[in-house]
Amino acid sequence: MKLIAKTDLEAPAAFVYAQLADHAAWEREALRRGAEIERPADLPLSGVGAGWQIQIPFRGKLRKVLLKVAQMDPDQSLAYSFDGQSLQGLALLEVQALSARRSRLRVTLDAKPKTLAARLFINTLRLAKGRVQARFDKRLGQLAARIESSHVEARARATRT
Repeated sequence: MKLIAKTDLEAPAAFVYAQLADHAAWEREALRRGAEIERPADLPLSGVGAGWQIQIPFRGKLRKVLLKVAQMDPDQSLAYSFDGQSLQGLALLEVQALSARRSRLRVTLDAKPKTLAARLFINTLRLAKGRVQARFDKRLGQLAARIESSHVEARARATRT
């Protein structure tokens, strides 16, 4: 199943990319939401190939997912591959500069089932694609608002010093 969403932000593309590539902040956010995160010893700590073993509660079960940085193009795009017991896929985050102060964020999520149960789950999501897409768009809007507020705070700190 493939989901695509895009939103425009009142922040420079370099700032948006830096926020998306701030893995420490994402780790803290996941921990606040109840995920357990482990850094596998055989993977690098940063850059392409960096990874996290994540356990997240979903639908009453603890799901294990290996998340890896698949691609990094500075100030342009980030790609993360994920591999779990029943799903695998790729999340691509692309940042495009619209002007010096505006940018566009496009997120593509492509998930593929590995088991029969996952195939049924994906097919159920396909039947409700309108609602799933609306929730995906809403979450991206929330992320964009958070990045924009971080940009406003960063600018305010810069003018005070």
